[in-house]
Amino acid sequence: MSVSVFPVGVDAEHHKLFQPARIGDIEVANRVVMAPLTRSRADEPRGDVPGSAMNIDYYRQRSNAGLIISEGTQVSPVGKGYMATPGIYSEEQVEGWKPITRAVHEAGSKIVAQIWHVGRVTHPNLTGGVQPVAPSAVTANAIAYTRAGKVALPEPRALALEEIAQIVDEYRRGAANAIRAGFDGIELHGANGYLIDQFLRDGANQRNDAYGGSIENRCRFALEVVDAVVAEIGAGRVGIRLSPVTPANDLSDSNPQALFGYLVEQLNLRDIAFIHFIEGATGGARDVPGFDFAWARKAFNGTYIANNGYDREMALGAVKSGHADAVAFGRLYIANPDLVQRLQRNAPLNVPNPQTFYTHGEEGYTDYPALEQAA
Repeated sequence: MSVSVFPVGVDAEHHKLFQPARIGDIEVANRVVMAPLTRSRADEPRGDVPGSAMNIDYYRQRSNAGLIISEGTQVSPVGKGYMATPGIYSEEQVEGWKPITRAVHEAGSKIVAQIWHVGRVTHPNLTGGVQPVAPSAVTANAIAYTRAGKVALPEPRALALEEIAQIVDEYRRGAANAIRAGFDGIELHGANGYLIDQFLRDGANQRNDAYGGSIENRCRFALEVVDAVVAEIGAGRVGIRLSPVTPANDLSDSNPQALFGYLVEQLNLRDIAFIHFIEGATGGARDVPGFDFAWARKAFNGTYIANNGYDREMALGAVKSGHADAVAFGRLYIANPDLVQRLQRNAPLNVPNPQTFYTHGEEGYTDYPALEQAA
């Protein structure tokens, strides 16, 4: 879908994109959002604990964003799908996040925790030997990256009804832990083929009980999770990330407009703070048919955060036209810690190095230069 382009001129720094806003109960200094970015820098031997000096510096550097959405942080050991990703289920993890959220706040930004469960997109090498779980025993045609190298995903085990209730409660506890850790709220990861998305889309959900079959049934798990975290921390501190048409992690649906149209209407009734939409294929083409994002923007009364391949002029245009309330940037924030200032000045951008996205040191993590350093 095309968006209008805001002409770049001397007043661009005063554009609405750079003005304060309110996202639910969260006051932000501007409408530039740092998207959630898996970086695999948590302390895995200690139990996937964040909070090293390197982690703190990484988030502090990027605290020019109005809102930071943290990297995905799993709500249980079985919900982990990548090496060295942080958790939000243990006391050590909660304590590890505290200096990060404190550093972000001291630098003038706000931060929400993206909480997730990857469902079938994992391997026993990452979950302590536990078989992956999913709505149905449908194997994803995808790869897990483990310390043993790239491995094909195994067949997951279909969740029993009582286990679904337990996972809903894990999300609730994750939200409560995030607030204790100093986060301003949470984003539910309902995108990119992970557990919430697996329940939503009929490419993975083949259940014939209350959680499968009809659109209403397939949305039940997502809405139960939303209701649980809203009851725990308040609707004004809850958002959700959705990717209606992305094929990420081998997921698909036969009628995205009907499915996500119903879901957006239900989310609107719950008065949550924001929906964070991946418009098109995650990290790929934006012109994937199947869902009308302009309709979603009008149907949802909360903050609409747009994502996927936005550059400066697209972001300026989207916010100016009303297509989006805020715009999230991913890879650009990896390489440009001072992205807001660069966007305001229309300054050159550092180019991200994919070879260091998921490595474990400072290279490609905290060593990208800011404008002043580059000068």
